[in-house]
Order: sequence, then structure tokens, then C-alpha cells
Amino acid sequence: MSGEAPPKEPRFSPEREPEGAAAGGQVHCFTVLPAETGSRLDLFLSAKPLGLSRAQVQRLIDEERVRVNDRPAKAARKLKAAESVAITVPAAQPSAALAEAIPLAVLYEDEALVVIDKPAGMVVHPAAGHPAGTLVNALLHHCRDLSGIGGVLRPGIVHRLDKDTSGLIVAAKSDAAHRGLAGQFKRHEVAKTYQALVYGDPRTDGGRIEAAVGRHPTDRKRMSTQSRRGREAVSLWRVRERFGCAALLEVTIETGRTHQIRVHLTELGHPVVGDRVYGGAGRGRTVGDAVVRVRLKAMERQALHAWRLGFTHPLTGEAMQFASPLPGDMADLCAFLRGHCIT
Repeated sequence: MSGEAPPKEPRFSPEREPEGAAAGGQVHCFTVLPAETGSRLDLFLSAKPLGLSRAQVQRLIDEERVRVNDRPAKAARKLKAAESVAITVPAAQPSAALAEAIPLAVLYEDEALVVIDKPAGMVVHPAAGHPAGTLVNALLHHCRDLSGIGGVLRPGIVHRLDKDTSGLIVAAKSDAAHRGLAGQFKRHEVAKTYQALVYGDPRTDGGRIEAAVGRHPTDRKRMSTQSRRGREAVSLWRVRERFGCAALLEVTIETGRTHQIRVHLTELGHPVVGDRVYGGAGRGRTVGDAVVRVRLKAMERQALHAWRLGFTHPLTGEAMQFASPLPGDMADLCAFLRGHCIT
């Protein structure tokens, strides 16, 4: 075996853009290693610590901001050892969202990031039907220097929670923090644990759900384990408390697919209370006690809470751990069920 160290990728020198690259932004240069021979260009770059998704890389390729051996290339191009790859990541653009003085429950903040305890009902970023009143609008007011970090429509956002899911979310306040956090989420290095109130009494005290999640074959507004293009999804669950007709679960996700917990728990036979998209409403009609049935039906959102969040600080390397108490609506419902739900 050779004693030579494997070749290292060259560090980017910011003084020069590769010839022909779109103007503006930061250029990152890489040399294809022997072990990376045959990799698709888009997959090669999305695996690099740039904080870019494959879709973002493909968009930059389409804009001719990616060059192989100083020539534009297609996303599907197969790379060869020792080839040079340069990608120009555009400078952040001013946010299209407006700053709004919306109160935020800030658990932690420094110059790099902020950890928020998001209430149920708050949308994370502006979208069709929700142009204002979002977490982004609130962050733009709270963090005066946030504008543009991570994109025009989602400044600072590195992950998201559904509108009606409460709990912990971290946002970046600098480009370096955004790249570092996005990379951790992409590599599944962030610890994310939820609490979910579900219908039924699980037969076991816990388990592991491995079922790919993707867009539903016929209903584009829903996700499903029956998708033809599902992506790997893993959820670990255990029972925290049993109420007979319902149970409070602790769910740790190893992946972060859209609606993953809600889809997986429905697949398990225990849909989330209040989830009108994935079976929660129909299951509620099977509860025998009329008083309990009405109380459960009154839950106005899916009873899902992002309880614990752990990650490595993207600038200092410090291990960060946060927890959020069960919100009032879920805590009150659990208290009610302790005294009433037996069937």
C-alpha cells in the first residue's frame, strides 16, 4: 500500500472568477478525486459543503454558473479524475419579504444563529396565500442584518416546520452559519425529536419505521409511502404515556421528509390527533366515549410538537441542545385524557 496521502481539494481563492462565469458571487473550485470518477456533476457538487441542494446546484448549472475544465457542462455530465470544477454561488439578494414586528419566543441567539420556539399557526416563510405574518417576516424585524441570507424568499431558513406544528426551529444570521447548518441537515447530523398525540393504544412500547416518503400518486397536496419517487425516510418512536384511546409518543426522525411523521404514524395505524389530512378526523369517530370524542375533535391542529433540537454550532463547533415544553393546547388535552380516555 502506498504511503502517500490522498490528494486534497484546493482551497478557493476569492480573487478570481473562472473565465466566462456569471459575474457576482463567490467561486468555489474543486478537483475530482479518483474515488469520485463517474459521479454526475450535480451530485458531485451537492455533496460538497456548500449548503446547496441538488435542485439549487442544477439551477446554477442551467445559469452556466458551473464550469468543468473552464467550460459549461450539463448536470448529468460524468466526471473524470483530476478534472477541475468551479461553481459560482451568487451573492445574497435583498429579501422580497417585509419586516414585521411580530413577537418571537427566542430561546437562544448569538451573532451566527437564533433558535425560536414557533407557535402553531405560524407559517415559516412567505408563499402563495401567506405573503405576510410568517416567521421570516418576524425574523427580518428581529435580525436587522438577516436580509438575503439563504435566498430572497427564505432568508435565514435552513429547515422548516408545518404551519400547524409547534416547536423548535433554528435560523441562520450569516452566510457562513447558513452553509454550516444546511450541511448538517443534509448529512442528517441534526438531532430532531418530536412529541405527537396519536389515536389508539400501540401494541408495543416503540419501534422503527422505514418507509420512503414522496408525493402521493393521485393527490398532489399529500405525501405518501406509495409514491413512485419516494425518498428514504426513517422515524424512531416510543410511547411516553398511554391514555387508552390515545397515546403520547416521542418520535425521533433520522431524515426530514415533508410530512414524514404524520405519514409514518398513519401508516403505523395511529394517526396524529387533529390531523385532517392524514386520517386524524376519521379515526376520531371511532372513539366510544362521546365526551372524549368531542374533546378530541376540538383539537384545531395536528397535535405535533418539535420538542428537542440538537446540532453543532456552525462557527464554534460547540454542541447545542434545546428543548421546548409541550404547548398549552396539547398539555391541556393530555391532562383531560388522563381522567377520561379509557376506550
